[in-house]
Amino acid sequence: MPHYLTVRATVADASKRKAFDDWYSKEHLPDAAKSFGAEKAWRFWSVTDPSQHLATYQFPDLASLERATAGNEIKRLVADFDRDFPGIPRTREITALAEEWGKD
Repeated sequence: MPHYLTVRATVADASKRKAFDDWYSKEHLPDAAKSFGAEKAWRFWSVTDPSQHLATYQFPDLASLERATAGNEIKRLVADFDRDFPGIPRTREITALAEEWGKD
């Protein structure tokens, strides 16, 4: 059953969003997805609250997700984030796919 890691970042300063978006797209998301060994990765900006950025990484199972987030790679990724965008708060959430409906 697929499991997902979602990282939510609050980019409160609107003047930093373009730089953040470019960095996340070109550097951080590809680096994180590769470092984690994620199957897929997505990024979202909230339409409801434009300060909210979400990145979601898909793993085949919980064990794969836990291995990916337990090692030194996540420490490096966090340090890179903090170096390039200090003071931007983040939360992490792990979810499991309960159901999928719709056309492929």
